[in-house]
Amino acid sequence: MIKDTLVSITKDLKLKTNVENANLKNYKDDSSCFGVFENVENAISNAVHAQKILSLHYTKEQREKIITEIRKAALENKEILATMILEETHMGRYEDKILKHELVAKYTPGTEDLTTTAWSGDNGLTVVEMSPYGVIGAITPSTNPTETVICNSIGMIAAGNTVVFNGHPGAKKCVAFAVEMINKAIISCGGPENLVTTIKNPTMDSLDAIIKHPSIKLLCGTGGPGMVKTLLNSGKKAIGAGAGNPPVIVDDTADIEKAGKSIIEGCSFDNNLPCIAEKEVFVFENVADDLISNMLKNNAVIINEDQVSKLIDLVLQKNNETQEYSINKKWVGKDAKLFLDEIDVESPSSVKCIICEVSARHPFVMTELMMPILPIVRVKDIDEAIEYAKIAEQNRKHSAYIYSKNIDNLNRFEREIDTTIFVKNAKSFAGVGYEAEGFTTFTIAGSTGEGITSARNFTRQRRCVLAG
Repeated sequence: MIKDTLVSITKDLKLKTNVENANLKNYKDDSSCFGVFENVENAISNAVHAQKILSLHYTKEQREKIITEIRKAALENKEILATMILEETHMGRYEDKILKHELVAKYTPGTEDLTTTAWSGDNGLTVVEMSPYGVIGAITPSTNPTETVICNSIGMIAAGNTVVFNGHPGAKKCVAFAVEMINKAIISCGGPENLVTTIKNPTMDSLDAIIKHPSIKLLCGTGGPGMVKTLLNSGKKAIGAGAGNPPVIVDDTADIEKAGKSIIEGCSFDNNLPCIAEKEVFVFENVADDLISNMLKNNAVIINEDQVSKLIDLVLQKNNETQEYSINKKWVGKDAKLFLDEIDVESPSSVKCIICEVSARHPFVMTELMMPILPIVRVKDIDEAIEYAKIAEQNRKHSAYIYSKNIDNLNRFEREIDTTIFVKNAKSFAGVGYEAEGFTTFTIAGSTGEGITSARNFTRQRRCVLAG
């Protein structure tokens, strides 16, 4: 049994962990001095006050020291955070949540992401600086609650902002813990209080208050399409990281053994909760059997047509008027074995993913499941593969993947799918820097075009001109 803990603060306010001495049930999230407020107005006003202090009295170098302490706190508390998420949301896999916290702590860009542009000549000097917006209102999901809080806090503070979080109600304790942890880390190195704030009990009313508040200058949301639409209708500048449904193409030039292993590892990561995770596969029919065989060697279990029908009834809900499917949320992020047990399919305890062969427009292909269920579609050639992949991706501009040694196929799919993340011959998490190059983020703004967000996305340009 995994025990989780609270953070004890020593006399010098250094953040420490004691994994053996506490339980989530005893966690008290009623703090206000460390960024967690009962009232949304108090959360905003304190963030406004803190931003003035940060802007007037802290240099870029000092902001980087603050970020360094946030990174340390996230790494020291990664086991606690992973356990808290599991106990509150009942979604995902413990070991994968550990890895996600390591990624955001180590690889989210800080102040080094900010650059200054200058022009000089006979007529003087012009400098364009990346300046803060002020106070940012941020919405976080239940699928990556504390990872998003940590990632956004690093980037937003690096840019000179403060942030008010409206966490998902289903992960409010995790978010409150992360906010308190971050503030304690900031104070421990001499930073101001309440650079990061949140509401103890987030609601749609608190979200509405954040969106409409005149002191909130930028909105940033990570979640579903409804949330993004709400932000875009606010009349304010908004960064929207919406849903994805990433397709994978495997052609007949691919390293099939590697593809089978990598795809299962990617789509089963944290039980397919991440929006970048592989959601459906389009494979050339002459290598399909080989791909499936290699998937089965890597902790996948295949089910037949009758079992697929049972699984549809379990995890999808159909709207009789629109004939569209939606997910049964109680199954989101659950372990693969739980699904198989429910539909009476025997499986080993090591199973990580359920695979099945379906048609190109099957509900499993067209619906972002966020479950360790991977539909596989056989295709004739690259033309058919790209056509079906584009239909499945639904122009969300999020993520797509391909396994191929054919340069024409690689380049053509990249151009035609036109997603924010495009990974060749590697699993999905390579797109956010895992076992690959580049930095990490959990706010992937395909909807509004910012792409892989970092500190620079949370700045406004300010031009200063000295003429003559």
